[in-house]
Amino acid sequence: MNEHQIVSLVSLVGFLILITAGFRQRNIQWRKGLIMAGAWAGIFAVVVLFIDIVR
Repeated sequence: MNEHQIVSLVSLVGFLILITAGFRQRNIQWRKGLIMAGAWAGIFAVVVLFIDIVR
């Protein structure tokens, strides 16, 4: 691993810690959190596909 990959990995772990802390703070259950994450992933996928089609 080079230093760029290490920095990227550390930042991803930090983001996951922040997301987990936010879920725990608002008492969101894991199942509901996964459903919300899937919904956001679907929204981003639709936007990316739309932009790809327009190009």
